[in-house]
Amino acid sequence: MNAGSRIPLWIIALLAAICLGVLAWTTFGFVVPFKHETGQAVLDVYFSGYDELTVGRMRQLLDHNEIANNLLQAMYAGPEMIFPALLTALLLLVLMWLRPSGSHFNRPIRPSLIALVYVLPFIYGLADYGENISSLIAFGDSAWTEHAARLLPWMTRVKFASLAICLIVIARFAIVRAMHREEGDT
Repeated sequence: MNAGSRIPLWIIALLAAICLGVLAWTTFGFVVPFKHETGQAVLDVYFSGYDELTVGRMRQLLDHNEIANNLLQAMYAGPEMIFPALLTALLLLVLMWLRPSGSHFNRPIRPSLIALVYVLPFIYGLADYGENISSLIAFGDSAWTEHAARLLPWMTRVKFASLAICLIVIARFAIVRAMHREEGDT
């Protein structure tokens, strides 16, 4: 029995359900009301990225709209405080359950590459928390506001890139695992 087979699928499903619940809390409790209040989306949902100019415009908007500012602050103090950790744990458990191994271009996957696969969820988690902290600093009153405003777009890009890479790697190993299971049945 190896490590991946010890993780019950119901634990992964439960963690996925909790992640969806917290995501719904974020979306319907903060993102949608923010959009309704300002007509703009929070920067956390800019999947294609944004620049420092967009951060400046958001800062001006928050300076003039106390309700929007309070919504954003509450989002970072509420669901965004736990969501990155939950999603990081879910991604890691799924990877452990899939037990990354096998071959790549007809060569065995090196242990160092497998270790890197297990690091990917942590890169996502750190980038998401970094984005949240950068947002709090960039939209607050701090001596570090300008530095955080420059860093914020990069943190968002790293967050979404690492999440996308995690999902691609998970899909790849899930497909490989399904193919091996089918080969064993025939």
